[in-house]
Parts: sequence; C-alpha cells; structure tokens
Amino acid sequence: MQVETLRWRDGRLELIDQRRLPLEFEYVACEDAVQTANAIRDMVVRGAPAIGCTAAYGVALEAQRHAGAARAQFDSALEQAFKVLAASRPTAVNLFWAIARMREVHAQTRNESTQTAAASLLALARKMHGDDVEICRAIGRHGAPLIADGARIMTHCNAGALATAGHGTALGVIRSARDASKRISVIANETRPYLQGARLTAWEMVQENIPVTLVTDNMAGHLMQRGLVDVIVVGADRIAANGDAANKIGTYTLAVLAERHRIPFYIAAPLSTIDIAIADGSAIPI
Repeated sequence: MQVETLRWRDGRLELIDQRRLPLEFEYVACEDAVQTANAIRDMVVRGAPAIGCTAAYGVALEAQRHAGAARAQFDSALEQAFKVLAASRPTAVNLFWAIARMREVHAQTRNESTQTAAASLLALARKMHGDDVEICRAIGRHGAPLIADGARIMTHCNAGALATAGHGTALGVIRSARDASKRISVIANETRPYLQGARLTAWEMVQENIPVTLVTDNMAGHLMQRGLVDVIVVGADRIAANGDAANKIGTYTLAVLAERHRIPFYIAAPLSTIDIAIADGSAIPI
C-alpha cells in the first residue's frame, strides 16, 4: 500500500488522520492556515518533515483564500498565517524551515498581483512536497548499505511515510534495504505515551509485508542483552550543531543501551532537520 500522508486535492490540503490509525483510515481536510495549524497541534499529522510540508501548504491555503484581495489585506493575512503555524509545534525545526522558505517567496512577490503571489506560494509548497519524497529516498539509498542481510532492526516512534511526504527516514532506510533484497525484520517499540510505534510503525510495516514484532518499551534492553537486536535506526525532530538529536521520549535510553551492547545506532533525517543555530541538545525547545 502506498501511504500518501498528505495531498493537495481540489484546492484543499488533505491529511491522513493519524490519531485514528490503525483501526480507521480517513483523511481530514484543511482549508485555511488555522485549520492546518490545529491539525499539526492536535497530531492529525506528525513527524518533522511532514509537519514542514503541511505548514507550507497551510500558508498556500491562506494565500489562496485572499488571492484577489488588496495587497495590504493579503500581506496581513499571510503574516497571521506565518505566526499561527509557527506556534503549532515548537520542536520540529522543519516547520520553521518551511515557513522561512514561504516567507522568502512572499517577499519576492510583493510587486506582483496577489493572484500571482498565491500561485507562487502554492508552487513552492508543491515543490517542497515532492522534494521531501526524493530526499527520503536518498536517505534510504545511503542508509540501506548499513543494514546487513538478515538484520533485526529496532526503531522507536514512527519515522516512516506517515512522518514525511513519503517513504520515510528511518523506515525509508528499512524500505530501501528490503528493496535491495535484504532479508530484514523490524522490532517496533510501542513508544509510550502516544504509541506511535504500536499504532503507526507496526501498521506501516504490515502494509509493506515487512516482518515486524511489536514490543513494549521496557523490553528493549532485555532484547539487546539477549543479542536479538542487530541495529537501531530512528528519526529526529531536530538536530543541534554538535549532532545532539531530539526524538521521541525514550530515544536517549535506547542510545545508551546500544552503546553498552555495542549495537550500531543511526539517526536518519534530512538536512532541514539540522538546526545550526542551536549549539547542543540542551537548547532544543520541547
């Protein structure tokens, strides 16, 4: 099954409602920046790359709503859209990266008609969407050689197609290893308290027919001690300049256990997740 986390259809942004997975599969429609920000805040959509793409479309929606309005009204609406979207999720730096890119295009089109500006903003949102899929595939191509044939891969939270525009970061590496004909299996930590591993990662792997075992978070150390984990791959919401990475709660514990048991531990993320303005992890907002 091809997971289409977000899509632009009939002038609206449609998002898989990830709160309902795995029992129900449905899309939620957003028609303006406020609805888009609420979808991000309420975790209809989650995962740093997916949040970035969603925010870009949120700006495009607001521009579309005010295309044809007086320039001052258009600019005021866009400024409010930037603010409401920026406040929706503080940890995901991709959100601010996407908003900054949309701001640049907004500034570049100030001497154009509002219709032209709206079209340019939508074009950029679409490009960011497509680029993210290709970036995830590139991450997968680079990461797959690190996965041995027969590897038992542990992952935490969900860094798959549901967390991106498609393919995934950590799960993108897993998908690409599978596509390279490697016989792999996945150990998905349930990831309390929101259970992204149980509800989302396990669901994605089942859709792809990739063998997956769901385990409770507190089983991870035992499995490593028993020699049942070969490699750990996770995603990230933000990476500081020194390489510190913020991911779902529990990731630090896995990293420490992996070092103790000499198990390779990899972060799979796009460049847009790296925040060079933050020196180390202690300054990452949660």
